[in-house]
Amino acid sequence: MSVRFVDASRLPTDWGVFQMHGFEDPEANKEHLVLTLGDVTGPEPVLTRVHSECLTGDALFSLRCDCGNQLQAALRAIAHEGRGALFYLRQEGRGIGLLNKIKAYHLQDEGADTVEANERLGFGADMRDYSIVRPMFEHLQIASVRLMTNNPRKVAALEELGIDVAERLPLQCDSNPHNEKYLQTKGAKLGHMF
Repeated sequence: MSVRFVDASRLPTDWGVFQMHGFEDPEANKEHLVLTLGDVTGPEPVLTRVHSECLTGDALFSLRCDCGNQLQAALRAIAHEGRGALFYLRQEGRGIGLLNKIKAYHLQDEGADTVEANERLGFGADMRDYSIVRPMFEHLQIASVRLMTNNPRKVAALEELGIDVAERLPLQCDSNPHNEKYLQTKGAKLGHMF
């Protein structure tokens, strides 16, 4: 795996002062980060979120998804606990990229659900690669997690990498008229557990 640590710095946020760890993957030409709070080393499971980039939800506050709300809820939970890690992976649009995500949104505007839209564009329902987190976990010396996710595929992927998922914690966010179909599709077609 080509992912390697670059540097770290403090990152003050509304939820607290995190340590921001930068990683690069030169093969994929991607940069990823991990925000940590407190001492995440040791045998005690670490409250963790593995979050894939969603520019529209995370930065532009889109109501089409629950990504931005999940990101903020995870940071809030880590801050409340005083210890945890948030992995921010540059895998926009379930791995299809921002411009293809816009094309998928257009297909959704015409009636397709999120899975159908990806498939009509020639992609799988979910193209994300969670194996890229292994070097990050190793660098941070995190061996066991309490994983904040609704995605069973993410749990299985981390376990296949040898990361102990001691507990899965649901990350429930409110629905709205713009993301109801999206959330229903995540449950029905992608097996997300709400």
